[in-house]
Amino acid sequence: MELTPLGIEGVWLAESPAWKDNRGIFREWFKYEEIKSKTKFDFSVQQANISVSNKGVIRGIHYSLTPEGQAKWITCVSGSIMDVVVDIRPGSPTYKNIEYVHLNSRNEQSLLIANGLGHGFISLEENSTIVYLLSSRYSQENEFEIIPTDTDLNIDWHLQLVSGSGLIISTKDSQAPTLKEREHNNQLPKL
Repeated sequence: MELTPLGIEGVWLAESPAWKDNRGIFREWFKYEEIKSKTKFDFSVQQANISVSNKGVIRGIHYSLTPEGQAKWITCVSGSIMDVVVDIRPGSPTYKNIEYVHLNSRNEQSLLIANGLGHGFISLEENSTIVYLLSSRYSQENEFEIIPTDTDLNIDWHLQLVSGSGLIISTKDSQAPTLKEREHNNQLPKL
């Protein structure tokens, strides 16, 4: 497994090869000891989630303020997404920076996102299936979102890749506060 740090501190692209033969494929997509050794990040899985999204669905920007933090391991096991990671930590040298990673079921990649970063994606195909490993369990009172169309962030959702599809955004996400509102209300992660 190769782990490459990206432009925001706490974001790594993981590449793990798949073995293919006449039966199909086999892939070791998560190896705790290897991740810890290569990133110095202790990612202990506490919860696993699966989401299935239609083409044109935008999920996010989501983050958790649980006391222990919440890191994510994101893998697309079917279909294709444009994954978006936003540095929402005021005071960070990369505050408001955005990383875009195209994940799909064929490119043998995953994304490791450390505590305190915002995450979202747009589904580029019907029935895109995403598996999330989380370092802490879901805690409703500690879960937050930022409106994905926040003009201050100006996220490129790569809409040209879903042309012909209507965008689908949940009411919760489409009515979420902006980054400035979250910062004003002291609802952003600390460094």
